[in-house]
Amino acid sequence: MIDTARPTRPTPRHSGDGAVRGTLPPAEPLEVAARRRRRAGRRRNAVTDLLGILAWVSAAVAVMLWLVSPGSHTVVGIGGWLTDAGIVAGLVATDLVLVMLVLAARVPLIDRTFGQDNAIAVHRSLGKPVLYLLLAHGALLTLGYGASAGTGPIAETIALFSTPDMPLAYLGLGLFVAVVVSSLVAVRRRLPYEAWHVIHLLSYAAVLVALPHMLSVGSVLAQGTWQRVYWIALYVLALGLIALYRFALPLVVTFRHRIRVVGVEPIAPGVVSIHLAGRDLDRLGTEGGQYGVWRFWTARTWWHAHPVSFSAVPGRDRARITVRDLGAGSARLGRITPGAFVSLEGPYGLFTSRARTAPYLALVASGIGITPVRSLLEDTDLRPGEATVLLRGTDADQQYLWHETADLAEATGSRLYTMVGHRSRSRESWMTEEDVRRGVSLRSVFPNLLQSDLYVCGPRAWSDLVVREARLAGVPEHQIHQERFES
Repeated sequence: MIDTARPTRPTPRHSGDGAVRGTLPPAEPLEVAARRRRRAGRRRNAVTDLLGILAWVSAAVAVMLWLVSPGSHTVVGIGGWLTDAGIVAGLVATDLVLVMLVLAARVPLIDRTFGQDNAIAVHRSLGKPVLYLLLAHGALLTLGYGASAGTGPIAETIALFSTPDMPLAYLGLGLFVAVVVSSLVAVRRRLPYEAWHVIHLLSYAAVLVALPHMLSVGSVLAQGTWQRVYWIALYVLALGLIALYRFALPLVVTFRHRIRVVGVEPIAPGVVSIHLAGRDLDRLGTEGGQYGVWRFWTARTWWHAHPVSFSAVPGRDRARITVRDLGAGSARLGRITPGAFVSLEGPYGLFTSRARTAPYLALVASGIGITPVRSLLEDTDLRPGEATVLLRGTDADQQYLWHETADLAEATGSRLYTMVGHRSRSRESWMTEEDVRRGVSLRSVFPNLLQSDLYVCGPRAWSDLVVREARLAGVPEHQIHQERFES
């Protein structure tokens, strides 16, 4: 490990392409800043709790509306019990599907509160439970109707296909099965991103084609009831948020700022910085550490959107992202020619100084994970000695943007460490073999670790090891901020 701590000088502000554009006013005292951050953290936690409660309340309301319907009080025999269980499973599943859509809609309030990566993690975790509930919904209703009519499952299934809107319901179930199966890790690794993305878009079609049978079959959503009004409003809300934040707003942002590629700069084997120009890019409201979802409108790249962090805070008319070749899609970005038109969703992410609650700052980055760490360091008001930065790389080819980060550390009076070498053979450590032998730890690199907000970004398996050590060292969960990049 090499300690490259730098002397102090005034903190610069960069214009998005490396140019200094002035100096910051003096930072507020550490204890004042810490109290302000703790108050902001409590407000975020309160909003997080409220949104979580609302999600559970929506599922409870779905069941309650069934309980107050006339049909729930006329249970007769085993067929009635099976039918009612199937109805409950279907209502809860539908509610959770709509929650999944809202979580994937990139709503700014959800992003600022949970972080989009956390919202998508919850979205993914609901996939299997929803699938099981939908399968139970279909099976229980088929068995229940069959038991009540004295027919077998096959005959009842054939009869259901002749019921208006039921073929659409079966189609919706089949589409959702395809979406969930394609999202399984073992399956997704074998699918090209483009194929997976197209299959995943079928979830919108699954929701739409399932709606008619909800409105036309059964008495729970009978015409003229409050239940019908509630579910239609829920559908309008979920699909409206998708339409607004996934389609309409990105179009507005794209045409307002008119972003285009002005240069592609190779900085290491398989890594390029893409320089962008546009109008009023500083009004995007980007904070250091955030990312956008970028779509480059060329013949080879237009169908593939890329979530990529800003590697510098945008200036008035310039911005920059830095991309590593992690597959066929990202490899094409290195061959984009200047002048290509670019559309943007975002910025997104909680990997920013706004999430801080502690008086000190600890930054750890590996590989292309340097990009949000570099922009976070650029965009954070720091006192000398307040921040410590650790950069990790296997060899010289992985030292992306290290010189820029070192200059920022020097300018802010931050301590900078570099750690170069292959991972320890035990694979249980995120450090090099030499550092393991020397007894290096997070506590030795960051003396104020327990009083620091720890920001970690790098390959998933590596960053998980860093976070595990931080937790074992006693760093509170709310002081750990993790951004994962696939290795």
